[in-house]
Amino acid sequence: MQLDLLRTKRSLQEYQSLPLIQTRIRSAVVLAASLLFISASAPAQTIPPAVKAAEASIDPEKIRAHVKFLADDLLEGRGPGLRGSEIAAQYIATQFALYGLKPGGDNGTYLQQINFVGMNAIPSKTTFSLVPKKPEGPSIDLYSIDLKYGDDYTVSNRTLTPVVDIDAPIVFVGYGITAPEFNWNDYAGVDVKGKIILCIVGDPPSTDPNFFGGDALTYYGRWTYKFEQAARMGAVGALIIHRTDLASYGWDVVKNSNTSEKTYLRDNKDPQLEAASWIQLDVAKQIFKSSNLDADAEIEAAGKRGFKAVELPVRLHAHIESVVRPFQSPNVVGILPGAVDRMTQAEGHTIGKKDVVPIPTKDQAVLYTAHFDHLGFVPGMSGDNIYNGAADNATGCGMLLELARVWSQLSSQPDIKLPHSVIFSAVTAEEQGLLGSEYLGQHPPIPAGQIALDINYDMILPIGVPLQVNVNGAQRTTFFPTVEATAKRFNLAVVPDPKPSAGSYYRSDHFSLSRVGIPAFSIETGNLYEGHDAAWGKKQHEDFTAHDYHNFSDNYHADWDFAGNAKLDRFGMDLGWQALTAPTTINWKPNDEFEPARKASLGAK
Repeated sequence: MQLDLLRTKRSLQEYQSLPLIQTRIRSAVVLAASLLFISASAPAQTIPPAVKAAEASIDPEKIRAHVKFLADDLLEGRGPGLRGSEIAAQYIATQFALYGLKPGGDNGTYLQQINFVGMNAIPSKTTFSLVPKKPEGPSIDLYSIDLKYGDDYTVSNRTLTPVVDIDAPIVFVGYGITAPEFNWNDYAGVDVKGKIILCIVGDPPSTDPNFFGGDALTYYGRWTYKFEQAARMGAVGALIIHRTDLASYGWDVVKNSNTSEKTYLRDNKDPQLEAASWIQLDVAKQIFKSSNLDADAEIEAAGKRGFKAVELPVRLHAHIESVVRPFQSPNVVGILPGAVDRMTQAEGHTIGKKDVVPIPTKDQAVLYTAHFDHLGFVPGMSGDNIYNGAADNATGCGMLLELARVWSQLSSQPDIKLPHSVIFSAVTAEEQGLLGSEYLGQHPPIPAGQIALDINYDMILPIGVPLQVNVNGAQRTTFFPTVEATAKRFNLAVVPDPKPSAGSYYRSDHFSLSRVGIPAFSIETGNLYEGHDAAWGKKQHEDFTAHDYHNFSDNYHADWDFAGNAKLDRFGMDLGWQALTAPTTINWKPNDEFEPARKASLGAK
């Protein structure tokens, strides 16, 4: 009880100390086809007391309760399409219903069903061998280099067939990037159709922010891009060279994430690889050595202009057998309709349809997202075989649910009218390559151009009250001054991405929404927490990454402190209110990579 009182007191003090924030209010004319709008000439006002009170009511113990349930062994790691994942989806949908949210899924439900295919390579029936050009005499069988599944390589067949056999030459294509804006093409002058490409994870080295983002990783450096581009170029397989310093995680993360079932969108019509593979750096060195090349020299040369792709005198012999599992797994979507959406329904339109009918008066909704899936479990394994995913990402789901509860209570108050809708979506298959949010972006409950902002929560460690916040990506939007001012009021120093080379912006669900133009970012912590120095916070994060991230040990802990999660929920709710009542449409800044998609979604020329 004393702990609860202290937390309540801290929340109230937080709001009593907030200076006034000024916003512009559109003139309200709600008659038949008219709605509540915000005029740039209207007098400024403070955030309504009811909104402040709602933010203060966000309860860390309610977040804890959701996290404890979602991370329980009963849910078996929430692997997409498995029993535990279905329990999680139904649990979240039930909470949305209890809060009074309107269904935003298919056919009047909260569930947006997605067709997937799970592919799980069978280790005992899957083989990889490197076959160098042999000297006269020795047989190929004696001369081949056999690799060990899991220890040396991982592989997944993205063509969704049970068996595939490959015998193809390996082509070293440096970083495997085609980037016209940087005058960079690793595929220039080489034909990789029907072949295997070998490439390095990450971007070419740069300290110039105008060249591959300088220290910050671009999407070109992500493994997802490298597989996609290899397939577009006609390759049948890709070997990505793992390096801990470039990937920002060790081989164990690669192994754990890629030796269990991999999930793909069943109806994806893009070209796909028969062998999407990661290999250890030592394996790459064997390939170069067998080609009479120095690995370090070749990798260094690949990061400089003038690099030329080269077909190596080494072939990959591979036999890949997989368990193929078609299944469905849903995103869970709930909506609080705003004034625009309520009028739209009155005119005969409905929310949650896959084929959304454009409306004359556009909503400018706020979307909150968090992924509810994790890595499932390993059947037959002794000991702890469940990837419970307590921090990643039961925490984000708990925060999403608490936001939904409080927003719903706020919207029910007679003196508060939401001018635009608030949408909540717990998405599936994030760990499989952001697939659930990709589908959500392609099939939003309302058109993407009518969503002003997406705020995402992913893996917020419950270790205390943060004094720093990382809003990576917000600085690329016109909303950033509001984010900065709001953070200041919440006693949160805005800090940059602590490791931009890891490309964290492209590794969570906000990225999928960005790709369809929606201004989007995640709210994360920095390293500084109340009662500790930054070194302590950094150590907590590093220890989690080293020992618990994507591991069986990411479990719920009774001594976790969710006060910080509640604070970031309040911060996100405050930002959401300001986005709903913003005087102008939120946009990406000029020349941002997502600006063209935003213009297209808004119908701009």
